Amino acid sequence: MPSHTLLRSSPALLRRQVGSARRHTSSINTLLQAFKDPSSPFHIRPGETGPASPDEVLADAPHDSRATVDKGTDSPPSHSVRRTFPRDASPASLAEARAALVDRGFDPDVLWTQKIVWGDLDSFQHVNNVRYVRFFETSRIHWMSTFGERFGGPAAAEALLKGKGVSLILKSIQVNFRRPVTHPDTLIVAHKPHRPASTELAADATHLHLRASAYSLNQRAFVAHAEEVVVWYDYDRLKKCTPEQGLLDAVWATAGKRN
Repeated sequence: MPSHTLLRSSPALLRRQVGSARRHTSSINTLLQAFKDPSSPFHIRPGETGPASPDEVLADAPHDSRATVDKGTDSPPSHSVRRTFPRDASPASLAEARAALVDRGFDPDVLWTQKIVWGDLDSFQHVNNVRYVRFFETSRIHWMSTFGERFGGPAAAEALLKGKGVSLILKSIQVNFRRPVTHPDTLIVAHKPHRPASTELAADATHLHLRASAYSLNQRAFVAHAEEVVVWYDYDRLKKCTPEQGLLDAVWATAGKRN
């Protein structure tokens, strides 16, 4: 087709595109207004969420899921909205998790609450295995902050976390996966020191052996355990070291009877 023919047809094509864009914008505006209209079946009140797809059936919805409005009152419409996320963990479930971890010898003050987010999942809709290493890392830092503050207050805790003076460096970690975790869920994670069975390993005062566990509130069970080795390191002298007894006492105070 000659180029001059294309040029002559361009205005018509442009008008069609503009018209289509206007209709598209109008449809979007109409839908947005429907979301705000209490009498509309698409109405969503502020702070609520709708279904994830058009075909989804609300778990707590009546057969007629359309909103109903009483014209004689100012009451909000009665309708059901799907809950995407569960309510906060109940005191009973938290108490059960706490008891399970304390029974395994974990200090209740070092328990870390780790909420599972959508980004933690892999293509199989389970928490990706590498995420547990990060969860245990965060729990370990919380554990260090706890015994550091017991030892010397907030300043000592901050020094431990920022690598000032004597602190800890992770040497190795081994994770034992027991159960897959899905979203949404909340894990309670904790750390404690323990003495290795090998007398040779136990004799190295520059090394500290740790155990960690992650407990699922949804499953009411332990979903992962970890064995870690950390090294005492003097950041001022840039070498391994043996910590002072007071710091060691604070560390071992976080271990229960089963260590």
